[in-house]
Amino acid sequence: MRVNATGRVLRDPKGGSFRFDAGAVCLDFAHTGGEGRYAVFETLHEPADLAAWLAEPPLGAVMTTPVTTPELAGAKALRQAIWDAAHARAAQRALPAGSVAAINRAAAAPPLIPELAADGTGARWAAPVRAAQALSSLAREMIELLSGPLAGRFRECASDDCPLVFVDTSRPGARRWCAMERCGNRHKLRALRARQAMDP
Repeated sequence: MRVNATGRVLRDPKGGSFRFDAGAVCLDFAHTGGEGRYAVFETLHEPADLAAWLAEPPLGAVMTTPVTTPELAGAKALRQAIWDAAHARAAQRALPAGSVAAINRAAAAPPLIPELAADGTGARWAAPVRAAQALSSLAREMIELLSGPLAGRFRECASDDCPLVFVDTSRPGARRWCAMERCGNRHKLRALRARQAMDP
């Protein structure tokens, strides 16, 4: 249960994968799929898919009751709200009212409750562990990001064709790319080729 360790492996439908750290678990969650043109990236097809994602580190919320279809729908609504709010903040636009309402609605549910192990050396989430609690914890994290010291650190990847969004937690606040191994390296390669083409 290490909520401060973030990042997930994202897979491209065309093949390939890379590790992307959005800087917060709620933003990692925002990249599990989407609507419209992002539907090809969907990973939460069934309630069990949501349960599996929430159970993975760093959240480690292993459900004690099965995730339901309405809970999956609620999770996707929260995911879209987080995505839209993050992009709005990165573009320095006002947050969409619908996104604010959806995040607040999810946050109003009781969150996950940490519980110290009997030997005092470890922790887990106190039972019962339900999807609504995990979603509440994600919504509360997003509220803290949007209203806290990192509120001005939301960024969209600097690549022209990459919509991934993250919160820059680096000390200098100079992160530009979703991942150096992906868009950062592509940018370096394009710049190198441009320089070579200009050389006589």
